[in-house]
Amino acid sequence: MNGWIDKLQARWRAWWPELAPREQRMVVIAGALVLLALVWWVALAPALRTLATAPAAHAELDRQLQQMGALQAQARALQAQPRANREDALRALETSVRQGLGPNAQMQVAGAGEGVLVTLRATSADSLAQWLAQARGNARAVPREVHLTRTPAGTAASAAPPPVRAPGALPPSPANALANAQANAQAAAAATAAADTRVRWDGTLVMNLPAR
Repeated sequence: MNGWIDKLQARWRAWWPELAPREQRMVVIAGALVLLALVWWVALAPALRTLATAPAAHAELDRQLQQMGALQAQARALQAQPRANREDALRALETSVRQGLGPNAQMQVAGAGEGVLVTLRATSADSLAQWLAQARGNARAVPREVHLTRTPAGTAASAAPPPVRAPGALPPSPANALANAQANAQAAAAATAAADTRVRWDGTLVMNLPAR
């Protein structure tokens, strides 16, 4: 290894004096550019990239920390609540089904140690989410099995038929025709929006309750 380096140095000493001053300056400039490029790629670029991504990484860590804090607070709140037996949990769950899911929902209680079957009919997503939170907080009930189907409760309203002009009647003026067209368009949009809001959930949930 040392012999190879010595030979390279000897060749450099023999080759360098043979170059003209202008060529020597060009070689020095080229070497400096190569050295600067290496410093940029090895040292500066990774550091600048880390600085550029640091705010986003810190924001993500803060968000995860907040989520962990919220989960920890929720777990402590659940631990602080008094332990409920199965009878109290059943009564609380029945009350939540009646109040949160409406008269279309049904609840069937199985034997001891089994889950409670809750049947949904035309239940909105907001009502279902609120009921799940209420069932977990009041009855300590959590879903074990979920079988839901998104089902529209009604079909879209049919478009209004075009007006029929009586025989011999004069055609409407351009202003009236434009007003009628706008009214028909607004009615069709309202009917479509009303049809979209009627989407509900049907299905069953099996809820686990505290043991006796």
